[in-house]
Amino acid sequence: MEPMVEIDLKDIVLSNSSFGPNEIEIVTKRISDDFSLFGTLRDLTAQLEGQESRTPATSVRLGVCQYILGKYNDSIQTLSNADGGALSYYYQGRSYIALNQFDQAIAAFESAKTAGYDPDICQLAVAECKREKGDIDGAMQIVDNMFGPIEQTAEYLYQRAATIAARGDNPEEVIRLYERAVEIDGEHAGALFGLGLENDRAGNDDKALELYQRASAVFPANVGSLLNLGLLYEDHEQYDRARRCYDRILDVFPTDPRAFLFRRDAIASMDEQYDYESDRRQEQMAQILKIPVNQFELSVRSRNCLEKMGIATLGDLTRITEQTLLSSKNFGETSLIEIREMLSNKGLAIGQHAADKVEEEVFDVSNLSPDEQALLDRPISDLNLSVRARKCMTRLGLTTIGELIRKSQDDLLECKNFGVTSLNEVREKLTQAGLKLRGE
Repeated sequence: MEPMVEIDLKDIVLSNSSFGPNEIEIVTKRISDDFSLFGTLRDLTAQLEGQESRTPATSVRLGVCQYILGKYNDSIQTLSNADGGALSYYYQGRSYIALNQFDQAIAAFESAKTAGYDPDICQLAVAECKREKGDIDGAMQIVDNMFGPIEQTAEYLYQRAATIAARGDNPEEVIRLYERAVEIDGEHAGALFGLGLENDRAGNDDKALELYQRASAVFPANVGSLLNLGLLYEDHEQYDRARRCYDRILDVFPTDPRAFLFRRDAIASMDEQYDYESDRRQEQMAQILKIPVNQFELSVRSRNCLEKMGIATLGDLTRITEQTLLSSKNFGETSLIEIREMLSNKGLAIGQHAADKVEEEVFDVSNLSPDEQALLDRPISDLNLSVRARKCMTRLGLTTIGELIRKSQDDLLECKNFGVTSLNEVREKLTQAGLKLRGE
């Protein structure tokens, strides 16, 4: 293959020279290296679209370019009227995947295989379709039955990792497979995004940021990488960088609702003055308030009184008055002094948040099974929330699912960078677990 720097996009798109996987790779690599060439490809594709008559081979060239530009419906229509060759069928399948039409995609990949496209690549594409349809076992069966050199490719390792991740039973293997895929191909957008997502969920923000940046530098970029990268930039108050991530998505998908909303929020935040240090202190205080009182060396009398009153954390003590404590049987001045000293060592005082206490709707767990009750004690991280939603949980001092369901939608919407999109995400995750927010 000729060096990429010596090949002009115009020569590939508009000439009658050969056009196959190598040329397609050159086009996407050139745009990865210089995203301004996306506009060039769009202009060249428009020239092809404007031709009054096209040969079947030219239609294949046009249909693939339309796919690269994200014009999936146009791509399918163009390729359906092309030469009926392997490349035409394969990119019809890729376009159908992008439109979430997985049965049609599978049929296209089977036709591509019959027409001579690499059978292993087609099989992996079919596995991807089955996984996206929710047929995890079907996808797993395909990758399990593939042998030979394909097993050492980044695409195979990525598809296997993504399938195991969807099954949700072996996160260590998922990470290992993603890492091997990235070692083989450091520009595999799917593997970079998958590995970034695993680090994101584990709270490794710096590593996730690096991986999302690498994934987003590849063209066509994974939309999930650009969205999550934008959210991480927002968390670091780099709102202009976040906006550019959302702009990248909207260049290809101008009606994407998430990119549109996130872009609007990022622009609004660019003009806000935000006290990041204050936010950090609030998060630290939230963690202190959650410290259990049984971690401190209290007298037996004080410990028993607190337990009878249902006081479990330092935060509980800041929301109750000294008078209420003293009204408890066997709780006297000695215990009060002991509690004062314990709180003072943490920069707190009895009753300092008593005026802020609100009566929350009690979540009745009496009708839940033991498994359902155990669900409330599971960490919020088990919900696999997005970066933006997870950061809100941290700012609110929420660590378990049970604590989350005691919050109302208004409580969550008051959190910075938490909007309706994130609220709907939280609702959806809770609904999957048979739970709801307070008041719903």
